[in-house]
Amino acid sequence: MQNKGLIIKKEWLDKIFNNGKNWEMRSTRTNVRGIIKLIESGSGEIVGECMLGGCHEVTEDIAQHTLEHHQVEDLSLLKKWRWAWRICNVKKYQKPVPYKHPQGAVIWVNLSKDNKNAA
Repeated sequence: MQNKGLIIKKEWLDKIFNNGKNWEMRSTRTNVRGIIKLIESGSGEIVGECMLGGCHEVTEDIAQHTLEHHQVEDLSLLKKWRWAWRICNVKKYQKPVPYKHPQGAVIWVNLSKDNKNAA
């Protein structure tokens, strides 16, 4: 399997690293499983890694009772971002690792072998 990096905005990465957020909310489901790299959007850096274990749809009722998992204060956002990508074993790198961002990459980056073992 090719090494994958998931692009996430800093606001949400901070919640993942510091507040125990373990559902990354997205507008579509994913079939990706396993260890993935975490990329801070717009930074050109891999800032950590985690295990992506699966995904499930989050209804409005579930969203109201699972704030500790998704940490989205404005629940209206979850009408679009209704898929919880379940992450665990989060590791923040002490020193971010630069990578070459391919044109057009918005959600996933296929990382080269050079970035595969970045830590």
